[in-house]
Amino acid sequence: MSMINRRAFVRSGGLALLALGLPPEFVTRSLLAQTRGAARKKTLICIFQRGAVDGLSMVVPFGEKAYYAGRRNIAIQAPGRENGAVDLDGFFGLHPSLSPLHDLFKRNELAIVHAVGSPHPTRSHFDAQDFMESGTPGEKATRDGWLNRVLAETDCDACAGRSLADGAAHTADHVAGQTGMAMVPALRGIAMGPALPRALRGRHPTLAIEDLDNFGIANGRDASLEDTFARVYRTGNDEVIGGAADGAFDAVQILKAANLASYRPASGVRYPQGNFGRSLSQIAQLIKAGIPVEIAFADIGGWDTHQAQGGAQGQLARRFDELAAGIRALYDDLGDRMDDVVILTMSEFGRTVAENGSGGTDHGHANCMFVMGGGVAGGRIVGDWPGLAREQLYQGRDLALTTDFRDLFAEVVHGHLGAKNLETVFPGHAIDPAGWRGVLRG
Repeated sequence: MSMINRRAFVRSGGLALLALGLPPEFVTRSLLAQTRGAARKKTLICIFQRGAVDGLSMVVPFGEKAYYAGRRNIAIQAPGRENGAVDLDGFFGLHPSLSPLHDLFKRNELAIVHAVGSPHPTRSHFDAQDFMESGTPGEKATRDGWLNRVLAETDCDACAGRSLADGAAHTADHVAGQTGMAMVPALRGIAMGPALPRALRGRHPTLAIEDLDNFGIANGRDASLEDTFARVYRTGNDEVIGGAADGAFDAVQILKAANLASYRPASGVRYPQGNFGRSLSQIAQLIKAGIPVEIAFADIGGWDTHQAQGGAQGQLARRFDELAAGIRALYDDLGDRMDDVVILTMSEFGRTVAENGSGGTDHGHANCMFVMGGGVAGGRIVGDWPGLAREQLYQGRDLALTTDFRDLFAEVVHGHLGAKNLETVFPGHAIDPAGWRGVLRG
């Protein structure tokens, strides 16, 4: 057993299962039956655009003369012109590659928050991503993520404050329906990828799944390895690892019993090729199978466009093509289930208003984010627009911040997932509902 690194399976309180296929006799199908018997859950799907997307190309302020003054080569033209923006409200327009999302805006199911982001001035990708995922800008000592704290805060009363080790026994109560919540805690928060993002790390058990098709130890081919894993991780001296493993094994049983291989996208739906499309497809797979996922997380990179960014065409446009195709496929695949789903996009910071000498943009400040779903009060650009005249810019170069990302995130998790103790989700930040942007209905 010395060859197996026990701690490789545990990352900051969550278990990252990278190929944990268990044989059919290990599956208890009653777990799935109990899970499906519960009320349909609300789900938040977070999409992180890593690398700092250019929000001024994502949602174009074509009504601003200063936008065109600073971008002579890469600006997106106004609606009605060749390769122009897709008009939203006479002042803002979508990048033409994002046109598949325009219908959601017209259906009032897409709200756009502009001039949103972190109040911290860092232009470091690594620090800014950590701050956005920890939910504590400027505070590097925070060990857990804001999404993990949401899961802990919205857990059942009997779960609150439990350690991972204690949670193992309580998981059995969930599965048996004795808590009134027939579910496995580890299935509440899932990241599609090889490792947990910082936003999902913390005391509440969560899972990272790189590929549902290969979810298991050695894909079930080595029974002795599976037995050894069970013996070491479900018993032993390390209660944190043992507790996490118990929740993970219960999660694996449910996923195996769900017959996920039978999933097919809805008629006419085609996800884009690549990791992003596969991640969104597998999130849909879980939701349509009745798995009670409350928070799902996916990444899409490639937004750091210092050189040859392009305008309506080029490298940035290709990233928008993939983003829009993936989101629209997910939306259409879920169909009426989108009544219970909110999709939230985010990126660590925006980019400079002016293009640089290499036909790109450099690290900036405020940005824009999308909020989508049947319960979204969409069809609007929300937030206070600060303007792009030089005297209106942050540090004379960037879009200024008018919405703190924590206020937007707090509004979404409060209204959609029922989080109430927002001071524990975003410590050190005074949440004032009076300043919320009204992105959700009701």
